[in-house]
Amino acid sequence: MNAKTDFPDGLARCGWVDTSTEYMAYHDTEWGRPQGEDRALFEQLCLEGFQSGLSWRTILNKRQAFRRGFADFDPAKVARFGEKQVLALLADAGIVRHRGKIEAVINNAARALEMIEKEGSLAAFFWRFEAPAGAPSILGASTSEQSLALSKALKKLGWKFVGPTTVYAFMQSVGMVNDHNPGCHCHALSEKARKDFKRPAVRRPADRRPA
Repeated sequence: MNAKTDFPDGLARCGWVDTSTEYMAYHDTEWGRPQGEDRALFEQLCLEGFQSGLSWRTILNKRQAFRRGFADFDPAKVARFGEKQVLALLADAGIVRHRGKIEAVINNAARALEMIEKEGSLAAFFWRFEAPAGAPSILGASTSEQSLALSKALKKLGWKFVGPTTVYAFMQSVGMVNDHNPGCHCHALSEKARKDFKRPAVRRPADRRPA
């Protein structure tokens, strides 16, 4: 599939992008760029869970409302949410009102805190599963060997709504794989960003606190 070129600025972009300013900006400046900040990684994984069965356009339009409702996706704050906050979120027309997904975010916030305590950061854990250097990108793929492995690892740790397709979309968005179309003007930019990105340090066993 060739990249699209029917954009106001004449630049070639991935086929899933429309011509709205917001969507082009997301594609050009966020999608596929390596992310190593824990709060942003947690947010993206949660939003990918909400996106399941919907379009990413829908989620992007509601992103600010999601941030307001979920305390800017601060895991320490979200982990303390109870039924009062769940009911408030279910009444919030600005987000996707799905109880199971809302409760999954709260659960995953607690799991994220556990992961940070054990691993030092979410980034240190997630980036272990990035696509190997030089691995060919398969346009249109919905899962990968790495997303299957990360999904399995997260489920084992008690995370919810982290199936391999959701996890693969997360990996694409945070730059763990460069899935920009080779003809897209962002492909080379993302490749350079991945090359320059400093991978988060993984705690050695001796650095970890005893259980």
